[in-house]
Amino acid sequence: MSRVRSAALSGVLSLSMLGLAACGSGSSDAEEGGAPLSSVTIEGEQGKEPKVTFDGRLDGSEAETEVLVEGDGEEVADGDTVEAHWWIGNGFTEEEAQTTWTKGGAPQSVELNDEVLPFLREAVIGNQVGDRIVMLAGAEDAFGEGGRPDIGIGNRDAVLAVVDILGRSETVPPVPPLDGPQGEEKKPAGWAPELIEEDGVITGLDFSTAHKPTGKLIATTLVKGDGAKVESGQTLTVDYLGQVYNAEEPFDESYSKEPAEFPIGVGQVIPGWDERLVGRTVGSRVILEIPPADGYGEQGNEQAGIKGTDTLFFVVDILGAS
Repeated sequence: MSRVRSAALSGVLSLSMLGLAACGSGSSDAEEGGAPLSSVTIEGEQGKEPKVTFDGRLDGSEAETEVLVEGDGEEVADGDTVEAHWWIGNGFTEEEAQTTWTKGGAPQSVELNDEVLPFLREAVIGNQVGDRIVMLAGAEDAFGEGGRPDIGIGNRDAVLAVVDILGRSETVPPVPPLDGPQGEEKKPAGWAPELIEEDGVITGLDFSTAHKPTGKLIATTLVKGDGAKVESGQTLTVDYLGQVYNAEEPFDESYSKEPAEFPIGVGQVIPGWDERLVGRTVGSRVILEIPPADGYGEQGNEQAGIKGTDTLFFVVDILGAS
């Protein structure tokens, strides 16, 4: 990975000025039908939201990572926890797909484990606090198989990511997850479906007394956990069950298997989970009502039998956060 020293005092970073290599020769660019990384202009200081200007759709067939602003902080290693901001654009549509600067301006805390999105690991590990890194890659390399259709990135699109590393801390040893909800029991909201249980194990949701979906993302607490508050970038351990409104059976659940683990607040799960689980406490049990826009979007999830118009309901037990 090369490191490029940029004269960025003016706040304007043009990749063509920095002389970054193209993704291939002119002939290969033509065959791929996309412009090279050097066609993009990025304006703004490290730590502030960048202004990204495309000059034609990009070719992400060959991943490339460059340092636009070189920091003088500690080097980031695998397993560290970093404070970071990032901006993601679709290199095919030339549109913004996601930015962390819109979430109140606070950087995201991310533990660099094997569950973190590939583009973040690639952009951050081996670089330094204070760096601004730009990465061009295909959607599969950046996000894994399938891309991220929920934020408008298809599996064959090019992905442009600008990542600012703002801080670093050693990873704290994780606390063992709970066996189940632990805390103060609460009366759920009247709109919520009832839990169906067999021998104390949740097997489904009963919608007979639940309200019709409102199209809003809402949640209600059944147990308010007495553990630590969940923060963006942590890895959650949860038990959960998901069911489409008025469906007879769940489309997915973990209560009959092992608890699930995934990063939260960093775009690796459906938006409704990121929005409604961050800030809750370990030990909590919640029910989520998630409209299509905060679930799988208009495309739905064919593999799970979810249509683009389906409202999803989840019961989630937060068993651990590390």
